[in-house]
Amino acid sequence: MPAREEHLFEVFDRLIAIKNECSSAIFSECGLSRLTVKQIAYLKAIDEHHDVTFSRLAEITRNSKPTITEMINRFVRMECAYRQKSPDDGRIVYIHLTEKGRMMANAEQNALNRMIEKMVRALDEKEVDLLIEILKKVG
Repeated sequence: MPAREEHLFEVFDRLIAIKNECSSAIFSECGLSRLTVKQIAYLKAIDEHHDVTFSRLAEITRNSKPTITEMINRFVRMECAYRQKSPDDGRIVYIHLTEKGRMMANAEQNALNRMIEKMVRALDEKEVDLLIEILKKVG
């Protein structure tokens, strides 16, 4: 690999490490060290579909109801979610996220926000503008 590409690799590897550090900090703040990609996807689905039922979440995630029940039970134990019966029909149960669950569902976005804040603090205004222009050019 040519030296220039090697240097780019090192820089991007460091950026990814910074983002991962930010993600880890968010997980630690929530008292959770590890969540699987699938668990985070479930939390995001619950967050995006307000007042989602077990059946609807099973449809959205293409899983069986028993799989969803098991996952929600785990989230309840982790204090990431809670159940709420419908006031109109007691047979219907909605799944809601706690503040901790919302924070976990949005951890990736929050980690990017923290990374950007870190970059803005480290760079002056011209450097930030230059970085934006460069990233627009390649993205």
